[in-house]
Amino acid sequence: MNGSAIALVGSGEFLPVMAPVDVHLLEGRARRVAVIPMASARDGVARVQYWIDLGVAHYRSLDAEIVAVAALNRADADDPEMAARIEGCGLIYLSGGNPGYLAATLAGTLLWSTIVDAVGNGAAVAGCSAGAMALTELSPDVDDRTHMGPGLRHVPGLCVIPHFDKISGWVPGIIDRYLAACPPGCRVIGIDEDTALVDGPEPGRWTVMGRQAVHVLGVDGSAQILRAGEEFHDPSGLASTKPGL
Repeated sequence: MNGSAIALVGSGEFLPVMAPVDVHLLEGRARRVAVIPMASARDGVARVQYWIDLGVAHYRSLDAEIVAVAALNRADADDPEMAARIEGCGLIYLSGGNPGYLAATLAGTLLWSTIVDAVGNGAAVAGCSAGAMALTELSPDVDDRTHMGPGLRHVPGLCVIPHFDKISGWVPGIIDRYLAACPPGCRVIGIDEDTALVDGPEPGRWTVMGRQAVHVLGVDGSAQILRAGEEFHDPSGLASTKPGL
């Protein structure tokens, strides 16, 4: 089985540019993928269906089966039928939208504990954009940019800024606010679009995949830039084996 079990993706879920990451995560695992579009619930039914349809086409092209887990609120996330859809999946994918909503809605639910159990039993989990943020320490609400809520802490010790090559143009000052809000002792990681940070068999050791870069940010404004194939080592950022929050 492939040792990699977590991917934090800056953008590009279910698009051809990210296919190598998905192939890597599915290697040695069941070719069955659970797509969870919860982060886009506030954007309406059409947007949720967009992510599901995109996932269906993408994973069919990779000869994998897709299972849509359209849990959009806490009641859905505590529904045993929804949680049961995770069974037998080799990859569980949290797509984009609102990271604060995703983390707050999923935390402490049956669905989340089922996801954590599945990863503990060998499944991989990936989060793109909002999904990547929610898996880590800090998960801001895009509808209220003053609120920086907690993430699910499946990857403790890290805070992620996705779309890093674009986000300052969209939200001026967001990187400084994020650095200030990140809990003490955490590392802040900027992940460019179409790029992923993928963990490996050795705890705390991550590899960059994709067409751009990962930026390891310092509170003093410094940045270590890592490109495809280069590694980031963070011995404090070990994947959790228990449900967060």
